[in-house]
Amino acid sequence: MALKVLICGASQGIGLALCTQLLARADVGQVWAVSRQASGEASLAALASTHGERLVRVDCDARSEPSLAALAQEVGRHCTHLDWVICTLGILQQDGAKAEKALAQLDLASLQASFATNAFAPILLLKHLLPLLRKQPCTFAALSARVGSIGDNRLGGWYSYRASKAALNQLLHTASIELKRLNPASTVLLLHPGTTDTGLSQPFQANVPAEQLFEPAFAAQCILEQIARHGPADSGSFWGWDGQPITW
Repeated sequence: MALKVLICGASQGIGLALCTQLLARADVGQVWAVSRQASGEASLAALASTHGERLVRVDCDARSEPSLAALAQEVGRHCTHLDWVICTLGILQQDGAKAEKALAQLDLASLQASFATNAFAPILLLKHLLPLLRKQPCTFAALSARVGSIGDNRLGGWYSYRASKAALNQLLHTASIELKRLNPASTVLLLHPGTTDTGLSQPFQANVPAEQLFEPAFAAQCILEQIARHGPADSGSFWGWDGQPITW
């Protein structure tokens, strides 16, 4: 049976690359492309003109629970099960978030903005889509970051981003335990895509070696490879783009 996949954060960067690659696959029947302004994004419109009804664009602000509830209702009207849900949401210094280098730069607004998008939105997305993930094999994957690893933190800095990604890791690891009870064929994954040439990383690319800066298409390919490689026995785990486990 053809796969039904939902991409949250689909209008640019890795999310858009995922949509493009999934729609090129014969085993994918439908892709739900979700972002704040999905219906008005030229990039998604171009994909829709090529792939027709296989691509469904849905406007949703994942930081709003009513918006997430409406998303779940809309998807549920058209299908009873999602095979894959991939959440690519993440901010570093936008929407009020900051890449703090010192304690003196911390403020409540930046912390709240980082946690709202990086930690709270993905887990609430899972909460609202849970009825569509309970019956058959499924995977819920979210993009985390190596800098969210407490065990790997040797440089400090980026307080809000590091902490919000660490919170995401714990939230989804916890959710994987509950989901396994509800659906033993479920898989929850935290995936680090590597440093990717997107708006999030552009202000910090000067010191990144060229061979360590990935194009969104390569990052998307690696994400799909990790989803294909890891199943229920790996649920709740944290992996790098190269298939290597990352310490919590």
